[in-house]
This record gives sequence, structure tokens and C-alpha cells, in this order.
Amino acid sequence: MFISTAFAQTAAPATQGPESSLMGMLPLVLMFVVLYFVMIRPQMKRQKEHKAMIEALAKGDEVVTSGGLLGKVAKMDDNFLSLEVASGVEIKVQRSAVVQVLPKGSVK
Repeated sequence: MFISTAFAQTAAPATQGPESSLMGMLPLVLMFVVLYFVMIRPQMKRQKEHKAMIEALAKGDEVVTSGGLLGKVAKMDDNFLSLEVASGVEIKVQRSAVVQVLPKGSVK
């Protein structure tokens, strides 16, 4: 009276073909491909451009650091730069802190 009649379901086949397992992994593979082209590849390109910019720095270049400092490159070392931020004032920063090279004459 309180229990409804139970109906038997047809049994699913015990073995599924290889195409069903491939279809189950397809969304995961598609998400990885999209992630690669949207996030990973552009980031690697930016890193490569930044590395080339840092290696091409020369004495006298006008640069902006990640902290917002503007100055001219006065001295160069393997890992550090001396920036002249004002007449007679030099500070030492890491080469990797340089985010942009400005056109000549930008810093007065």
C-alpha cells in the first residue's frame, strides 16, 4: 500500500567500446587546448620578449622599473643596473625590475 511497484531496468552492457571512453575524455582535452592557447602560450611569449629586452639594455637607455622609477642606465652588471634618477643620484636595481625601455629624450 505504501510501497510503489518497482520496475526492473534493462542492464547496461558490461563492456563499452573505446569510443565512449574517448568521448568521456574529450571535454578534458578540449579544456587543456583552450587553456594552452588562451593563457600559457601568450605568457611564454611575454617572458621571451621581456628577456630579450633586458639582454638588449645598454648604457644610456632610459627605462621604467616595476616600482615606477624612471631613469637612465648609468652602469651595468650581470644582475644589477645603476639608474641615474636625478643629477648625481644613482640607485641600484635588478635588471629584471625593468619593465619598459623609453624612447631617447623621455627623461629630463
